[in-house]
Amino acid sequence: MLRAIFLLSTATGFAADLIVINANVLTVAKSKPYAQAFAIENGRFTAVGTNAEMRRLATAPTKIIDLKGKTVTPGFNDAHLHPGPRFPDESPYSTPWLGPDKVKNMDQLIAVLKKKADATPKGKLVAGDRYDDEKLGRHPNRHDLDKASTEHPISISQASGHVIAVNSYVLQASGITKDTQDPPGGAFDRDPDGTPNGVIREAARRLLTRGSEVRIPDDQRIAGLVRCFREYAERGISSVGIAGGGFENFKQYEAIRAAGNPVRIGFMFSDSNFSRLQAQGHKYGEGDDRLRVTSIKAFHGNSLSGRTCWLSEPYSDRPDYFGIPPARSQEQLDQMFQQMHDAGWQIATHSNGDREIDMVLTAIERAQARNPRPDARHRIEHASVMNQSLLDRARKASVILVFHSYMWEHGDKLASYGEKRLAMMHPHRTAMDMGIHLAGHSDSTVSAADPLLRIQDMVTRKGSNGKEYGANQRVGVEEAIEVWTLGGAYATFEEKIKGSITPGKLADFVVLRADPRKIAPDSIKDIVIDSTWIGGQSVFTASANTAAKAHHPPPLGFFGDGDEEDNIVRDIPNGHDIPNRHDILNHSHE
Repeated sequence: MLRAIFLLSTATGFAADLIVINANVLTVAKSKPYAQAFAIENGRFTAVGTNAEMRRLATAPTKIIDLKGKTVTPGFNDAHLHPGPRFPDESPYSTPWLGPDKVKNMDQLIAVLKKKADATPKGKLVAGDRYDDEKLGRHPNRHDLDKASTEHPISISQASGHVIAVNSYVLQASGITKDTQDPPGGAFDRDPDGTPNGVIREAARRLLTRGSEVRIPDDQRIAGLVRCFREYAERGISSVGIAGGGFENFKQYEAIRAAGNPVRIGFMFSDSNFSRLQAQGHKYGEGDDRLRVTSIKAFHGNSLSGRTCWLSEPYSDRPDYFGIPPARSQEQLDQMFQQMHDAGWQIATHSNGDREIDMVLTAIERAQARNPRPDARHRIEHASVMNQSLLDRARKASVILVFHSYMWEHGDKLASYGEKRLAMMHPHRTAMDMGIHLAGHSDSTVSAADPLLRIQDMVTRKGSNGKEYGANQRVGVEEAIEVWTLGGAYATFEEKIKGSITPGKLADFVVLRADPRKIAPDSIKDIVIDSTWIGGQSVFTASANTAAKAHHPPPLGFFGDGDEEDNIVRDIPNGHDIPNRHDILNHSHE
């Protein structure tokens, strides 16, 4: 292949813009998995091979970079996440991070929220991101949050994003009382006398009144989002999938593209936008290689790490609890999928529990039976609690599975599902052996948008506590890298233009300061990203003394395992401001 490309290039007057030599190249291409060097012209790889072969392609203007043995992989593709603007802690637009790396106990949590309330005008929302009830010992409730303020609405998100805790101000403003019933698909935790205690699960959040927030000026929001995407590039991410949003969200990503966003974006429209997409004649794949419409994002099910997903057998530590059933019936799900499938869209569906996944696969199977589409590539996002029957059906239906790999952050929570379910939870090994297509994702901020940590997670299945969870599903380093590169490209029908270091594909690649195959698996997360290149251009270069970055999700919004903006907000109505990160207090539509 290389010889043919070289001869063709010479015949057509080819001159490389950039040649990279003395590299340890993991191409993720089956035909040529390893190389020393490669050439780039006009933003695409044009040749891959030995140092000598690439040097022969150089002309006077060609830039040659000697990597001195550093490892190169294709750019990482985080196929499902939820970006939000980055602001300094002292900014009035920032939201306190409540994860266990920052907040160790309930007193610290209250103190952080009180400090934010003291700096926030009375009556404006005070929000907080990602408290961890396992580490705190329990969920914070209204009695705790009232100690921070009774003059502000307070709403904080739990680590899964499916559960929030609010203070009495919010409950009173929303008319939530002892007589308020749990809605379909949701639940209120309650005090002994039956009064909701401020811990709100799943669809019960729809009953809350939206709080008044400090408005982020548009220019500040766009600048904050560009900072977010630059941080992705620092982690080696060259492509992302935005997991849900509406037309105003899409305009926002057009704006950050114009403002210098370095990362390629695939955008999934939330399912509530389907009618408008059809009415306006929009089609799957619109856009270009920098910003493209990729899917319809559907939501059917609840949270794994929040312990609300719907199971066929009870939770191991609660023999009378099966989780919270989805709001949609099978008939409603079938009808929605059929319409989207018939219109030619790829459907990417959030689903975690095995009973939820069964319903999703049933809807896909019925849609295909009525209207066969041989390469529809419908996806299940997270697909957490699996079994062999569900995997067999996914393979038969050619469904792409976008598994989590977040034992590092959430393994301790998942232990409550029991060893039997852990052995088939996010079953990368089994699915790979079956030939099922997989893609990698962080679901940030449910877990860190950090591909090397996620790859380590797939290889070790270890939590930050050192314990293994479902070790039988471990995979090899190169297998994990393929999921996080070519697998992500396949999931958006883009495997012919990116995802491997192959002549003709977009020149997106990452330079690593260690070979992840040749170090202790527990150290993969500590490898320094030396540089990230997108379209043959460097978008990030680390300093010589750079150390590995911290491994916790940064404080940002639009979070994921809960996919709140799908489950609660769904879309931003025309003429409304783009919501702040904690727009969880509530829009009226599904």
